Amino acid sequence: QVLLVESGGGLVQAGGSLRLSCTASGLIFSNYAMGWFRQAPGKEREFVAGISWSGRTTYYADSVKGRCTISRDNANSMWYLQMNNLKLEDTATYYCAADFYGGSRSTSKDMDYWGKGTLVTVSS
Repeated sequence: QVLLVESGGGLVQAGGSLRLSCTASGLIFSNYAMGWFRQAPGKEREFVAGISWSGRTTYYADSVKGRCTISRDNANSMWYLQMNNLKLEDTATYYCAADFYGGSRSTSKDMDYWGKGTLVTVSS
């Protein structure tokens, strides 16, 4: 059984930082591209960042480019999203997802597995 579990969400003031983590089990981690998505209340889920299965390429939504960094640790089957200079509009539930042999631009439709999400709330 494949299981993805996010952690690291919470309440943070605007301008602050958070690092989200996602751990995976039940799959060969190095064979999967990884992505972070988010969904704010009343809005559709949107892509945030992705990293290819090889780790060689990354891709970011324009809304977070320059403020977020996605990375992966194949040895420990984890990947991360470092978020800096958080804005009110970053408030959302953040989901990690895995795409078998996918690329950094894998969309939500490409994803094979999803976590249940972690809530990030940015306050003024």
